[in-house]
Amino acid sequence: MSVPHYQYLIPAQPEVGQDDFERAARILKRRAGILLGDHKREMAARTLSMRGKRLHLASISEYLQFLEQNQASDEWDHFINAFTINHTAFFREQHHFEILSDFVRTRKTPFHVWCSAASTGEEPYTIAMTLQESMPSASTQASIWATDIDTQALERARRGVYSLERVKTVPEPYLKKYFHRGKDAKAGLARVKPILHDMIRFEQLNLLAPVWPAEQKFDVIFCRNTMIYFDKQAQTRILERFAATMKKGGLLFAGHSENFTYLTKVFQLRGQTVYTLAP
Repeated sequence: MSVPHYQYLIPAQPEVGQDDFERAARILKRRAGILLGDHKREMAARTLSMRGKRLHLASISEYLQFLEQNQASDEWDHFINAFTINHTAFFREQHHFEILSDFVRTRKTPFHVWCSAASTGEEPYTIAMTLQESMPSASTQASIWATDIDTQALERARRGVYSLERVKTVPEPYLKKYFHRGKDAKAGLARVKPILHDMIRFEQLNLLAPVWPAEQKFDVIFCRNTMIYFDKQAQTRILERFAATMKKGGLLFAGHSENFTYLTKVFQLRGQTVYTLAP
């Protein structure tokens, strides 16, 4: 007996035309300062097609038109979130936190830190642990302003709940001291304790916004692996604005592949991807 042959149809991948791709890139850069390289064309096609379907729009072109005609729409958050990358980890680039630990001991209180690309929270919580271990009164004398453009990532950060896999890079003594391990239905999860959470103010912020609602000047700013999303003009403008928000002798921590020395004279290199305000 012959076996019937069935042909399974594989849905075609959505495509974005050159005009729509360039239009999307212009919109993203204008709204968030993020550069959309041509290597992200397929990802852009999937993202724009999916968001358009959620709004019952017939094409990517109609979706982009919707954004341009509805500048106050909540859809802008979804659009921007889709093009941000939340690659982060606890104690990523360990040497930065060793430098922070030594630095905080030389500064007057209160001590203020801005984590300008907080993502899903691993970085600001690592900063909080470092300050708790380095300052006798961190809970009352230190604060962390944690911002990000991605609203979904910030919601995860505010919850402060992570899989045990995600907290593997946290030293075991810190894990016991600063996290609650989940039980029963929460098994396999860990939640940050209030001693860390209460030090941090999470807030959505576009670094290209005309006003930064900072409540004070900062001893330290973390801006790691973020500048790669912006062109050189925007990078320079952000760095010079950072300088204006920092206390004398403050430190700026950059990503492992970032070099700011050729962009502006307001910062000078102090060590491996660590900058200080120029005199």
